[in-house]
Amino acid sequence: MSVDRDQVLRSAAALLTRKSTSTMDEVARAAGISRATLHRHFAGRDALVRALEELGLQECEAALDRAGLGEGSAQDALRRLVKQLEPAAGLLAFLYTENQLFEGEAQNEGWSRIDARLAALFRRGQESGEFRFDLTPAWLTEALYGLIGSGAWAVQDGRVAAKDVSYMISELLIGGARRRVES
Repeated sequence: MSVDRDQVLRSAAALLTRKSTSTMDEVARAAGISRATLHRHFAGRDALVRALEELGLQECEAALDRAGLGEGSAQDALRRLVKQLEPAAGLLAFLYTENQLFEGEAQNEGWSRIDARLAALFRRGQESGEFRFDLTPAWLTEALYGLIGSGAWAVQDGRVAAKDVSYMISELLIGGARRRVES
């Protein structure tokens, strides 16, 4: 029987998003395969998390591409981006809390590429007068990650309706980042 690696990763992501401390046995059960089969594809939890990181990076890059960050106002581009990231929000929430991914020199340069694209969006918003100058693009990028993670957890726990989360994230971030002209 052939195992669909992508399906296994998506099953693992769905489970680990709900329960980040899941064992490899639980991941295998969620994917509908044996633990031995899971270990043939991923030598251990670290290998699984690294594979999930690659999936998360792919999802982020695709969302960034689909959002058309250079089109229209920076605020509208940010709203489109949050909407495009919504399907991957749970996976991103899990990855955001995986310290092993962000320690040492082995950090995946994919995150740096994504950070640079996000920072460019926020910088564009600053240059056009839409966003405040006293909040750095790096800080706004981190705030976006944090809000996406919090939004995913709030939806998962039933505290926020899934249909509302993109709007809530976008409006909270834009509301805090919006440049106000003093009269």
